[in-house]
Amino acid sequence: MATYHLNSPFSEEDIRMLRIGDIVTFDGRLFGIRDLTQIYMFDQGHEPPVSLAGMPCIHTAPSLQRVKDKWEKVCVGTTTSTRMDRFTPGLIGQYGVRAIIGKGGLYQGSLDAMQKYGAVYLAIVGGSAALETQQIEEVEDVYWDFLHPEALYQFRVKNFGPLTVAMDSHGGNLYADVLAEAESRLPSIYEKLGIV
Repeated sequence: MATYHLNSPFSEEDIRMLRIGDIVTFDGRLFGIRDLTQIYMFDQGHEPPVSLAGMPCIHTAPSLQRVKDKWEKVCVGTTTSTRMDRFTPGLIGQYGVRAIIGKGGLYQGSLDAMQKYGAVYLAIVGGSAALETQQIEEVEDVYWDFLHPEALYQFRVKNFGPLTVAMDSHGGNLYADVLAEAESRLPSIYEKLGIV
């Protein structure tokens, strides 16, 4: 396990050096996306109004307030990723996203896209919205604001994390490893409990 501090946008080389279990923090730009954002993009055919190439995207529906012509953060938390899995190969392959940040992981098709194009899934600890919000220095822009709180958000972050590399560009999957380890222990647990 290694620790890395990166700057976004990420290069393919940045991402290919990461392995499951590594810890990442980063500075730079971060995009917030959620279900409706991606439905609007992929199902309804709207191209993003800003380049996502090399960028990290976080699964979020943030609480923001508009003050005059500026959006200000109130609370920016992270949501579960699996229900947005179907969009991930497109984000990675079509738009060049290098990292997805969320909770709970993604499925095999997303992992395949990570291997092919050079991307990772970075897991964040649930319940860390207060910390995440502090690490966001500014809401730089809100695209498709009529979708708020599921618009496309552009944040500037500092020391964002720590994030755990849970799925990597080499086919590593921390979720699958943990499941396999748990299943391997079941027979001895059943034996100790007297369950046949």
